[in-house]
Amino acid sequence: MTGVTDHDDDDVALAGEYVLGLLPAEELRGFELRLRDETTLRSMVVTWDEHFVALADTIPETTPPPAVQARIERRLFGAPRRRWPLPWQGTLAGGLIAAALIVGLMFLTPPDRPAPMATHTAQIAAEDSSLLIAATLDQATGEIRLNRTEGTPRAGRSLELWLIPEGADGPISLGLLGEEPVTVLTLAPEQRAALQGAVLAVSDEPEGGSPTGAPTGDVLAVGEISPAA
Repeated sequence: MTGVTDHDDDDVALAGEYVLGLLPAEELRGFELRLRDETTLRSMVVTWDEHFVALADTIPETTPPPAVQARIERRLFGAPRRRWPLPWQGTLAGGLIAAALIVGLMFLTPPDRPAPMATHTAQIAAEDSSLLIAATLDQATGEIRLNRTEGTPRAGRSLELWLIPEGADGPISLGLLGEEPVTVLTLAPEQRAALQGAVLAVSDEPEGGSPTGAPTGDVLAVGEISPAA
């Protein structure tokens, strides 16, 4: 890509990994410190971000079959007592986008830099793209890294992440998204074993999170977990 491949290969790969939210915590801190002082590095990040957005724009939106939405609704709140809005239609291509970006980035990573581990990915997106989160999960360690590229919580409110395993009675809280664009959470062992066919959702909650252990506000974004390519 013009404006990226003309620079140091290590920094090119780091900038791409940063945009996708794939940097380990220690590398992330060091990279963000460099961003404060290095104009060239900030330019790489902007170029990668624009490149990935352009790639996503080339993939047509796909409306999920009604049966898929009904299945997720049942897993979110069981019997049809109350319907949450599910702002995820048109985002089924999101998982494919994330997988494609990760594979493409691997080709730009120098041979002596092992690619970050990601066993599963999810693109958590609102229907109107007002909230976009790229999630990468490592089933072995339980680490889930969330890179929020669009959207912020409302004043006095929090964004809470939920795991909905296939066949589960209801959502399981994984924690709150931080104020920074990248949030890292850790799954419990039993949650790691339930990733296949599971769904991630983000809800609007009171500041500090849901007081009931279950979602109390609107579901803002949803994304299915898929094995990484």
